[in-house]
Amino acid sequence: MWISFPFCSMYVVAMVGNCGLLYLIYYEDSLHRSMYYFLAMLSLTDLVMCSSTIPKALSIFWCHLKEIRFEECLVQMFFIHTFTGMESGVLMLMALDRYVAICYPLRYSTILTNPVIAKVGLATFLRAVFLIIPLIFLTKRLPYCKGNIIHHTYCDQLSVAKLSCGNIKANVIYGLVAAFLIGGFDILCITVSYTMILRAVVSLSSADARQKAFSTCTAHICAIVFSYSPAFFCFFFNRFGSHTIPPSCHIIVANIYLLLPPTMNPIVYGVKTKQIRDCVIRIFSGSKKIKSYST
Repeated sequence: MWISFPFCSMYVVAMVGNCGLLYLIYYEDSLHRSMYYFLAMLSLTDLVMCSSTIPKALSIFWCHLKEIRFEECLVQMFFIHTFTGMESGVLMLMALDRYVAICYPLRYSTILTNPVIAKVGLATFLRAVFLIIPLIFLTKRLPYCKGNIIHHTYCDQLSVAKLSCGNIKANVIYGLVAAFLIGGFDILCITVSYTMILRAVVSLSSADARQKAFSTCTAHICAIVFSYSPAFFCFFFNRFGSHTIPPSCHIIVANIYLLLPPTMNPIVYGVKTKQIRDCVIRIFSGSKKIKSYST
């Protein structure tokens, strides 16, 4: 029971923070730029991701409503895995955005136009959808006869598949392939982007210019850490550490994996991004004038 209150508090912060970011980005003309459009995609993804799991988890903690129909379990599984893949893709797009802003500042507005942003955002979403749908069908086709208790607060694909008395080798292999096609590709792009950014920043002659360039990446780097750290733990535990790490530890981290990024991302971007801070101050102070800052 005690763990439900931090979960509920984090969920409320995630909902308020991400909805607040979406409100700011929609209504403030100064935030109608590619960096903030990608941030809006991240906020939408975070809202869906945590709302797919936390309300059900709280109903388990508070009301002992532990049952879920198999079809509902598959739907929840689809949303969880699709939007975790979408989150990874948006973080990759944000890394590319920082690369263009720092390495090609004069062409920034001509490269990342609104149609381009819409197309790459849609492509990232469709990539996650088309890679996760086969995983759902692979899970649905399995015969289940080993029981119906999932030791998680949500329907994780591998946890559900392990209840089957059939051969789950195809699920395991395809799950690894999908993880590498999404996470592996995105991490590679992020690594290459920041390598190029680092080379460009180091070549700057002014220390102030280097500090300003690095500061524009701070919030994004924090978002990467919050997203990928628990994801790596869950991934390697499922495949290699199930006999050495207590299951309760894995279950808690699996929930934090879906709750920590939505909670922390709006806080980090609100604190680290000066233009967002100024918009918030202007709204609460009632001022009508706000300075415009360049990336």
